[in-house]
Amino acid sequence: MCIKAKSHSLKAGILEGIRVLDLSRMLSGPYATMLLADHGAEVIKIESADGDSSRRSGPYKEDDLKRNWSGYFISLNRNKKSISLNLKNGDDLAFFKRLIEKSDVLVENFRPGVMNRLGLSFDEVSKINPTIVYGSISGFGSGSFGESPYKNWPSYDVVAQAMGGLISLTGYDEENPIKVGPGIADIFSGSLLSFGLLASILKTRDTGRAQFVEVAMYDAIISMCERAIYQYDFNNVIPKPEGNGHPLLAPFGIYKAKDGFIAIGIVEDFYWNILKKLIATDDILNDLKYGTISLRAQNRKELNEKINIWTERFSKKELVSLLGGKVPFGPVNNVREIFEDKHVRNRDMIFEIEDPSGKEKKWRVAGNPVKFQGFGSFNLMPPNLGEHKKLYVTNLDSINSNNPRHSFQPQQKDYRCKISFLSKNNKVFELNACSFTWLKSRETYLICSVSKSQFMAFENCYNTVKFYFFKVIAGNDGYKDVVNLLNTKLSNKDIYDVSIIDTKVEILISVKT
Repeated sequence: MCIKAKSHSLKAGILEGIRVLDLSRMLSGPYATMLLADHGAEVIKIESADGDSSRRSGPYKEDDLKRNWSGYFISLNRNKKSISLNLKNGDDLAFFKRLIEKSDVLVENFRPGVMNRLGLSFDEVSKINPTIVYGSISGFGSGSFGESPYKNWPSYDVVAQAMGGLISLTGYDEENPIKVGPGIADIFSGSLLSFGLLASILKTRDTGRAQFVEVAMYDAIISMCERAIYQYDFNNVIPKPEGNGHPLLAPFGIYKAKDGFIAIGIVEDFYWNILKKLIATDDILNDLKYGTISLRAQNRKELNEKINIWTERFSKKELVSLLGGKVPFGPVNNVREIFEDKHVRNRDMIFEIEDPSGKEKKWRVAGNPVKFQGFGSFNLMPPNLGEHKKLYVTNLDSINSNNPRHSFQPQQKDYRCKISFLSKNNKVFELNACSFTWLKSRETYLICSVSKSQFMAFENCYNTVKFYFFKVIAGNDGYKDVVNLLNTKLSNKDIYDVSIIDTKVEILISVKT
């Protein structure tokens, strides 16, 4: 009897089939490629023998005595593969050029000139692959879109924040400039590059010609500070730090609570009329100098002080009850509060990633904010340094772990299969397949056999299934070279088919790939 999983189908990444060669390191480039990898692109991280320096940047878990897994590296490099190459070595460079021939995208964030010296400029790479998309992040650009006097300057996040004007707008006064806390120049530049890469892929597929896309971190921050640009042009005003307020709006900013702080952002009169009725003091309700957006902005210092007097009477929780859903409002959360927030949990904004060492406790990192209807994002473990080179050497044309249509298909004699089910109550059940086979016709099916008694205990509870293949070490019961070939997530969208075949003695799980 064949029982089709009517309420479930496989969820694939929306970017499956795109192969990315990632030469970038630290934050900006890896963030761009992380956004792609989370959504199914096959990202191959090319590292030196020492690895990406983020591997050594920390922090580390207390039980990671060998300092193998930095939180910095894990967060940015989940869902990726790793190949260790010395691009100054002739053999390694030749292999890398073979990878270029079989890839869609190349990403780098070296200082201008480095790729030229390696013989890997856009012009040279496009000769190898005439349809490659070549993405570059640097502090000030390569000169391809206008020569910068700072082209050869090294740059990191704080430099871009400073030169792009962000620091001049941040803080309470001009005497004490403040850097924005997160690496926003890196992250924003990476986000812009991911957009540029996808736009370039579309154009390349239309024209059949290679594309070069570049983001300078200095440029990215200027675009982020767009308000300062038009304020200077329109009013000849050089904007100064506004603290937690806004030069053109009030009440708009951060206000005290009994146990912390909250944010209120009033723009339209509609919301101001609701807020003033909730506050319900005579000086707020009846004072005409707060009657319009312009008047509230003119009198913002006085108004913000009055709002602050009112908010600090209440706790954050009480203010959530008073203001939540009624006006633009939110509590100022610390990271512990973010972890506890139902919104964060329900929207998968904290990824749980398995530890390659096999420890039960999973790593938790920030999730991917970009969501696609009918397509999920992946949260696979990050790679060990260079762990995938052998696989690509022998299977260059076929490996794509997030792309079932192009996945490497292991042979029974070389591999064992483990099937992992995630139940609706988030419990994980793992079964070792009794056997597996690939049935090839016009379409390819993976068929796994599992113990009926083991499966029946939770057959109606699962909402996610993953297939793991482990290479057998001759003469050893252990496993080597973990290869996540399929990471299939079930949903209500009929993207792929899963069939569960109930025989007399076992359960057959059939997956169309």
